[in-house]
Amino acid sequence: MRSLEALLETEDPAWPLVREWLGSASNPVEVLPRDEAATGEVLHQLQVTTRSPLGAVAYETGGLLVDGGWLRILGGAGPRMRGNLATWNALGPHPAVASTRGVLLVAHDVVGGFFALDGGALGEGRGGAFYFAPDTLRWEDLGRGYSDLLAFFLGGDLAGFYSAYRAAGWSEAASRLSPDEGFSLHPPLWTAEGKDLTRVSRRPVPMTELLALQLDLARQFDGDES
Repeated sequence: MRSLEALLETEDPAWPLVREWLGSASNPVEVLPRDEAATGEVLHQLQVTTRSPLGAVAYETGGLLVDGGWLRILGGAGPRMRGNLATWNALGPHPAVASTRGVLLVAHDVVGGFFALDGGALGEGRGGAFYFAPDTLRWEDLGRGYSDLLAFFLGGDLAGFYSAYRAAGWSEAASRLSPDEGFSLHPPLWTAEGKDLTRVSRRPVPMTELLALQLDLARQFDGDES
């Protein structure tokens, strides 16, 4: 593994560019405080340099909250959000979830959607961004890389993206959640009954619980179809 010093790009770091994107963001975004020593460990576990936007977000932030906390972009370690790019990808001594081989989880949302970069499990392993949709329990190719995904989070049409997943009052309720929590929905969005959001109830649960449950359900469905 490369040392932390080798990963800290000094000549052409990406953080100034990411900071420009944050300053011009049209969607509300909050940069969470970081623990500098801990973010260094996260970067070391990821083995990416701060020349990349992914490395910059990992090292310079404790994560990002977008749209009042509806969307959570994973970063390094900090006091506000326990989950980070290392723990969510089962890297290091304190994994938050079981290993998801061949994908790198980079963000999640309150309705149980997860964003990941393809490391070989979802396609050609070229780092393309995918979304695990809570209404299909399938990974959907977003046709963009991490930088474009981050730009979409900060300035894209999130209201349109989430139009089928967000009922009246859900945004306000989401803003009261911990960044490590999401909504367990009943009936689930992937059922016929769950398409009518006015009839869907919600309760806060850990995001790690949502990921484990939905990946397990997706595997069961794949088994039924085979």
